[in-house]
Amino acid sequence: MSGFLLRDLSPHDRYKLLCGVVVPRPIALVTTLDANGAVNAAPFSFFNVFSEDPPLVVLGLQHKADRTPKDTTRNIHRDGEFVVHMVDEPLALAMNDCAVDFPAGESEVAATGLATVPSVNVSVPRLAAAPFALECKRSVALAFGPGRELLVGEVLRIHARDGLVNEANMYVDLAAYRPIGRLFANLYTYQRESFAMDRESHAQWSARVTAGNGAGEAPKES
Repeated sequence: MSGFLLRDLSPHDRYKLLCGVVVPRPIALVTTLDANGAVNAAPFSFFNVFSEDPPLVVLGLQHKADRTPKDTTRNIHRDGEFVVHMVDEPLALAMNDCAVDFPAGESEVAATGLATVPSVNVSVPRLAAAPFALECKRSVALAFGPGRELLVGEVLRIHARDGLVNEANMYVDLAAYRPIGRLFANLYTYQRESFAMDRESHAQWSARVTAGNGAGEAPKES
């Protein structure tokens, strides 16, 4: 098999292939404010953390079919502020409801009954039910064609639900967190099982291979 040359595929087929291959992806439930002060909320699975110094996240923003910006894009262009909420199991249904194509000007937050609380460093409220909320400001936005933008945002503050972060070592309790991930189409995944692999120095790796303990063996579930 010689692979798939993406320029020969339709955009829809490229989307299906890329979304099916690059899995699981984290989900950002993003709140912004519209021009009238209503809170907009929209989920994004083209999302990830990009850097810690400076602290940056990236969002893939998609325009509507007629090439006009969606609410989140328009609001960030205007105000430069947004809040990224991580999605855990209890928040999953509300996140999916926020993906409904509500008419412009109608708040997904109000429609779904999600409670909000004030942020500290940005004017956009955050969702009270989220396990983590990242207050962000726009750093740079790059347009790639008429329908796609890459947004880079600086994380100003992280809010965490009580009990999720050990402040002594800044470790997150994954069992208490229980995030979900995006696969493709309408499929999502739990993150309930994990395994550990130590990162060795070259000397440690050489000693282990020389001793006959193998290299590249399958990890064992914890």
